[in-house]
This record gives sequence, structure tokens and C-alpha cells, in this order.
Amino acid sequence: MADIQETLLDQWAKRAVWLDGCDIETEYRQAREEGRSLASVEQEFQALIATPRTGPEWRNAVGGARGREWMQRVGDLIDRVQTLPFRADYQYEEPSDLDGIRQSRPASVDLPLWSGSDLEWERRLHGALLGRTIGCMLGKPVEGWDVASIRVTAEATGNWPLTDYLRKPTEAEDAAIETQSPKHRLHSWHAPMLRGTMHGMVEDDDTNYTTIGYSIVREFGKDFQPLDVAVYWCQNVPILHTCTAERIAYRNFVVNVLPPQSATARNPYREWIGAQIRADYFGYANPGNPTRAAEWAWRDASISHIKNGIYGEMWVAAMLAAAYVENDWVKVIRTGLAQIPALCRLREDIEGILTLYAEGVNYDGAVAAIHKQWNETNPHDWCHTNSNAQIVALGLLYGEDDFEKTITRAVMAGFDTDCNGATCGSLWGVKHGFDAIPNKWSEPISDTLRTGVVGYHEVAISKLAADMLETARKER
Repeated sequence: MADIQETLLDQWAKRAVWLDGCDIETEYRQAREEGRSLASVEQEFQALIATPRTGPEWRNAVGGARGREWMQRVGDLIDRVQTLPFRADYQYEEPSDLDGIRQSRPASVDLPLWSGSDLEWERRLHGALLGRTIGCMLGKPVEGWDVASIRVTAEATGNWPLTDYLRKPTEAEDAAIETQSPKHRLHSWHAPMLRGTMHGMVEDDDTNYTTIGYSIVREFGKDFQPLDVAVYWCQNVPILHTCTAERIAYRNFVVNVLPPQSATARNPYREWIGAQIRADYFGYANPGNPTRAAEWAWRDASISHIKNGIYGEMWVAAMLAAAYVENDWVKVIRTGLAQIPALCRLREDIEGILTLYAEGVNYDGAVAAIHKQWNETNPHDWCHTNSNAQIVALGLLYGEDDFEKTITRAVMAGFDTDCNGATCGSLWGVKHGFDAIPNKWSEPISDTLRTGVVGYHEVAISKLAADMLETARKER
């Protein structure tokens, strides 16, 4: 019985990761980067970070007395971080409230008005949803991989630079991969995500949240509020289908910590990529209206994120709205930036990619610059909003307005590969429409999307796009 109990505890610990919020290393990085003055708690942080955490007495959340005591100390410290002042020399202005964001953003970018028919709107929206699905599927098998591992596997299967979905290596190819000792390998459970063995889109949070965003607007209307988002999640999405900041926000809802406090209560992941991947429907539903798309995105993001975590969702939603009416990717990107504060880290980081592109730095050079700034082996860097937003900008700028190059160059750059492939595919799709996406990429998806959202466990992408349009028209 004791052995069974130990096994069950181990299984729960693996599934409950991100629930306790006691990721002390990430909290330390996050608090420093958002500008908190940590002088009064520096020694306490260092002592907790340096504490060895091995053995059964340290089991996550359900461990022995030593583990529980450590977690209590970490939790208390993380709570205190929210009361600390910001450093006087902090150079950024990064509000999280909507009024503050509006007051600190630059002048808007002029765009043409959307004048397309409903048929054209559906063609574009369908393209965005299909493009998002394809880009996500391309990146999903290598999510969490370092670039070297992606390249080793792709090269061994004759697919580098990427020009198609990944496929399962032959025995000889797998042996060659093994000799190069990559950190990550393809396994049998990857089969539903690989060329030749995929049959429609597998469930993924990147497509779950697009469906969720649509469902929230359908249920609560265009005036939905952050609390409506929290209620919808709790009623329609199992908690373990969420990750990082979203899982912690969900935990907070359950114990009656509601928005906006749900975004900060023991949430070290409050500027990670989670909100950025939730933007899409808010852009789909607002063609040519990036300001309203960004506002809807703020209402969604503010339940789980702050500062640049929020800005990432606003930026993507605004770009999607702009891509209906603007053909220049530089202007699309700048239209998104016009919805976020002028003096924020996300703007600075994306401007860095725009500068590299304007100066003629090639794709490999731009990728190298991102990897120099961020450490892909550090979870905070790998999953941060800003590092991945830079890769989205990279994919759009260096994709040469070609669908295949846009999504593959986003995935080849590494970091959160499925998220970045999905966002780039979505943006390209809304600009060009579903019928512009090559059959090579669309046919393996079989017009089928699977999600973890109640009522949408398996749905035709074309049918979902039509339903999304119907709701968008009603709430325009």
C-alpha cells in the first residue's frame, strides 16, 4: 500500500506542476525584470534558491515536513514581492490597467477601413484558423526542444531547412540521430503529429484558446468582462488542460481570488507566453479595428498576466485585425505595437528585430541575435512573451510573404515552436485566406480540429470558422 501511495503521489506531482506557484527561480527573475526593488529580500531569495530539494521529503506540494516548510517560506516571500516598491532607476513604463496602457501608448497607425463582404471575411477568418492549426502542428512535435535537436532530427530526415511537417525517422536515420546525441528525440507518441501518420489536428492549448476566445464572445457578447473569462474557463476547460500562468490563475479562481488579483497571486509566470496565444479570435472578429481587438485581448489577458504578458496578447490581436486591411508586414507589426506602451520591454525587443531586418541582417543572423539575448535552456527565457514575440516578428519579416517560409522559419528558430508557428500561420492566413494555403500543408489536417473545450472535442475547421464569423457579425 505504501508503494502504491508513493507512486500516486509521484503521478500527482507531475500533473500538478504550476499549481503551487512556488517556482522560486522564476519568481526571482520575474520580479527583477518587472522592476521590483529586491534589496530587502535579496538574501532570503538566495537562501531559498540555494536550498537542496531532492528526495521524497521534497515532493512537490505533497512532500514531507521539510518540503512543506520550504514551500511555505517561498509562498510568503512571493506574496511579499507584490508589496515591494519599484526601483527608482527602472527605465520602463509598464502599466497593467487598460487606462494606463492607453495613456502610455504611442500614436496609432492609420489603416484603411475594412470593406470586405461577409464571404471575404469568412475566407480570411477560415484562412487564419487553418493557418494557425497548421503552424501549431508543425511546431508541436519539437515543442521544448533546443534548436540543435530540431536541426539534427530534421537534417537526418532530409527536411532542413524545414519544408514540410516532420516525419518519423527510419531505423537507419534514427541511428544516425543517436550518434549526434541530441537532447530530444521523436518517439512513438509523436506519431499523431507527424507527416504520414497524422489524421487531423491533435489537441493543443494554442488552438484550445482560439476556440475559447470565440466561445466567450458568443456566450457573453462583445462587452464580456475579465470575470466572464474566468467563469467560462471554470465551466468548460479542465484545469490540467491549462499551463503555467493560466493554471495558476485557474487555481486562484477556485479559491475565490478573482481578476485582476488572480494574475499576481503566487504567479511567477505572469509575463510568460500564455496570454499571447489567446489573442486570435479577438483579432479575427475585428477586421480593420486593432484598437477594439486589443481591448478585447486586454480583458482576456488581465485575468492571468501583467505588463508584457498582457501586451503580447494585445499586440497579436491588433496585428490580426490589421492584417485584414494592410499588406506590409512591417506596418502590421507597428500597428500592433501602437496598442502597447511606448516605453515597455516588449516594444523594445520587437523594435530590435525590426532594426535587424531594416539593416539587412539575414535570417540566420537575426535568429542568432535572439539566442544571444535569451537562453533557450532556461524555462523563463524559453517561455517568456518577449522572446517568442521576437520570433513571431522574425517569421513575418523573413517569411517573404510565403506561407511555408513564414511558419517554418518561425519553428526553426526554436523556443516555443508550436506557439510561434501557430501565430505566424494565423497572421498569414488572415491576410491571404484559406484557399491560398498550399494543399501540401492543409490536406494532412483533414479539416479536423480537436480541443479540450466542452462542446468542441472534435470539430470541422471550416464549420468552426463559419460559426466564428456568425458570432463576429452579431457582435460587430
